[in-house]
Formats: sequence, C-alpha cells, structure tokens
Amino acid sequence: LQGARLLGIPVIVTEQYPKGLGSTVQEIDLTGAKLVLPKTKFSMVLPEVEAALAEIPGVRSIVLFGVETHVCIQQTALELIGRGLEVHIVADATSSRSMMDRMFALERLARTGIIVTTSEAILLQLVADKEHPKFKEIQNLIKASAPESGLLSKV
Repeated sequence: LQGARLLGIPVIVTEQYPKGLGSTVQEIDLTGAKLVLPKTKFSMVLPEVEAALAEIPGVRSIVLFGVETHVCIQQTALELIGRGLEVHIVADATSSRSMMDRMFALERLARTGIIVTTSEAILLQLVADKEHPKFKEIQNLIKASAPESGLLSKV
C-alpha cells in the first residue's frame, strides 16, 4: 500500500462482511484508497469495483493481496483473469487460516496463468529502473526486512 501511494497507483479495497468480521485493522493504512467497500460476495468483482476500474484509463494488470487466499483472493483472481486482465498475486502479502489452503490456492492460481510474486519483486517491476524518480523511496520500503510468511518452509 505504501508503494502504491508513492507511485500513484489507485487502490481499491473490499472488506468481507465488516459488520460481522470487523473492518481492516488500523495497522493497514488505507489512506488514499480510491474505494473502500464492504461486501458479502467472496470475489471483490462487484459493480462498484468494476465502475472504479473503468475510471482508470488503460487498466490491463491488477495486483491482489489480502486475506483468505483460497477464497476471496482466488475467486477474485479467477474472475479477473476470465475478463482478460493480467493478475498478479503478492504471495508474501496474502494469508489464509491454514497454510495448506494458502499453498494450494497459490499453486492453483499459478497453474491458471496468474502471476504469483513477492512484494519486493512487484515494487521493483513497477519502477523498472534505478533512474525512476521514486526508486529511492521504493528501495527504502524494501530494505526493511520482510516478515517471515511461512511460505519457504513449505517449498
């Protein structure tokens, strides 16, 4: 999210049934999000999200991250790829209640042509060059040691 803010990339957030499950935790700063929307459908592809995407000129790629990789992330990714968009999943910024669900979801998504990547890789792909005006700020974000995601122990 910090990288998206630095690079001026629009962020669309959905929250699964916040009335019953609670809203996004305060530690995740949603400042500047284009849209924060409650939902009950597992996929985040809702009419409001589609309208917000339509307002962004030339959208071809979507970067997804969040909770319940095997449910909300997976259903959203499959729906978006079915609409012809390139989808990137940030593996170290996703979670599931169980590591098994998370790993099988990431494996399934990769087999369907969705790009499973890491936060550092996606940020560096977005700036593409050390000469990018925001490179130093992005570099400072990725210099901080990434938290252990548990994924390596399952490879």
